Amino acid sequence: MKVIIVGGVAGGMSAATRLRRLDENAEIIVLDKGPHVSFANCGLPYYVSGEIEEREALLLHTPESLGARFNLDVRVNSEAVDLETDKKQLKIKFGEKEYWESYDKLILSPGASPFVPPIGGINEAENVFVLRNVPNLDAVMAFIHQHQPKKATVIGAGFIGLEMVENLVERGLEVTLVEKAPHVLPPLDEEMSAYVEKELRENGVEVILNQSATEFLDHGKTVVLENGEQLATDMIILSVGVVPETALAKKADIALGLRGAILVDEAYQTSAKDVYAVGDAIVVKQQINGEDALISLASPANRQGRQVADIISGMKRTNKGSIGTAIVRVFKMSAASTGLSERQVKLAGLPYEVVHVSGKDHAGYYPGATSVMLKLVFDPETGKIYGAQGVGEKGVDKRIDILATAIKGDLTVADLPELEFTYAPPFGSAKDPVNMLGYAGLNIMEGLTDLVQWHEVSDKLAQGAVLLDVRNQAELLSGEFASSLHIPLNDLRERLHELDPEKEYIISCASGQRSYIAERVLKQKGFKAANLDGSFGLYQVVRPQEIK
Repeated sequence: MKVIIVGGVAGGMSAATRLRRLDENAEIIVLDKGPHVSFANCGLPYYVSGEIEEREALLLHTPESLGARFNLDVRVNSEAVDLETDKKQLKIKFGEKEYWESYDKLILSPGASPFVPPIGGINEAENVFVLRNVPNLDAVMAFIHQHQPKKATVIGAGFIGLEMVENLVERGLEVTLVEKAPHVLPPLDEEMSAYVEKELRENGVEVILNQSATEFLDHGKTVVLENGEQLATDMIILSVGVVPETALAKKADIALGLRGAILVDEAYQTSAKDVYAVGDAIVVKQQINGEDALISLASPANRQGRQVADIISGMKRTNKGSIGTAIVRVFKMSAASTGLSERQVKLAGLPYEVVHVSGKDHAGYYPGATSVMLKLVFDPETGKIYGAQGVGEKGVDKRIDILATAIKGDLTVADLPELEFTYAPPFGSAKDPVNMLGYAGLNIMEGLTDLVQWHEVSDKLAQGAVLLDVRNQAELLSGEFASSLHIPLNDLRERLHELDPEKEYIISCASGQRSYIAERVLKQKGFKAANLDGSFGLYQVVRPQEIK
């Protein structure tokens, strides 16, 4: 069997090495149009700051090492430029030379390319870069070493954009971040991304939201925003998303779908016989709602590459789709998500509830504990988990990984309190924040609590509700709501006479735990009460202008 794989890195190399382990006699050819077939593209930003010190550390394998270990015919700087699926032939361009190569099975793993918007003056700009591969990185580093820039503008506040912001700052540059969306890290919901924005600003980053770059002047020395504002800059990093690399598939009349990505079935088979596709270039199913999606992440690409090798070798494997689990570090803050965001669930018209839980990465009484804020989006009738998000200094990865596993395993909100985790003071809490998400979610499902979300507070107050703050007096020194009634929780039962039975009370504490206790007290005494989800801790981050 002769197998040609177009594209290396995650999907292509996983397919090639797995296929060799399954079939020692197969002829396996791997093509990559770039000079590197196996590199750590997720590590590229960290070389910019010097956190990863050696460039060679990013180069995982060479054609020679892959040939020696796996007996693979790896051809770099070799671009697949034409495909005749009826004849099972692929045209390859190597320098000025073009030649045809036959195949029995073909795997397309061309990945995705950075999207470069049609900004005026971009062709004349001499300081605009993208970061997707090692040659991109080399260009960035060469510019930095040659020109010693002082100011950088990063356009796009997604995962790669934020990583570049951090590493440019760590290198000593003054950085401005421009994002078209109303908040940074658009895959997260607004209140969760607010923690990331706060961290950016505290580290000296100028954050400009609701704006895009419309023009580059002075060979890229000036960035013009859509509101007319002009930013002086020495270098520009474009990080506004990626587009599937599907020119070859399109030329061969292979069926394409969402945003021009390759359509595949549950066995990764394209519309052409014996042609398969994996990685960032394919349309996947969002496993939670079954909708078409593009999920450009390393973990799914590696899994898909392995599975397609199994399928070609005659093993039964199924492309179940992906849920899109991702994480980013921004200075001391980590932000992660899995599954659907609240915005996506709302747009899909699904029934849902949201709950936020604030906890510690390990036992609060043990030194070094830091806060973790978790958000769960779920179906209030069935308990089905749609998605989760988390922010914090430490322990976010652990909790989101657990919740991603719960989603993959079809666990519900009711199962989260039942999860048993390792516990000792340096590692966790007896009731982990994930357990607490389950308890809080069950309280909603069983009618023990009613939640008011952060974005509903203003309207509720305008309609006559009263914000009741049950924190202790000393806690008010960290800030107060612009308009609220203050009664510490421990005094509440003795001061119920101060409350109006005709009013609706929105109760807040620091995190939501004590305010839930207060809600239960008031409801059982005949008052109308609801708990402010996330309480003061969340509200002061997402609405700092409403805190005095």
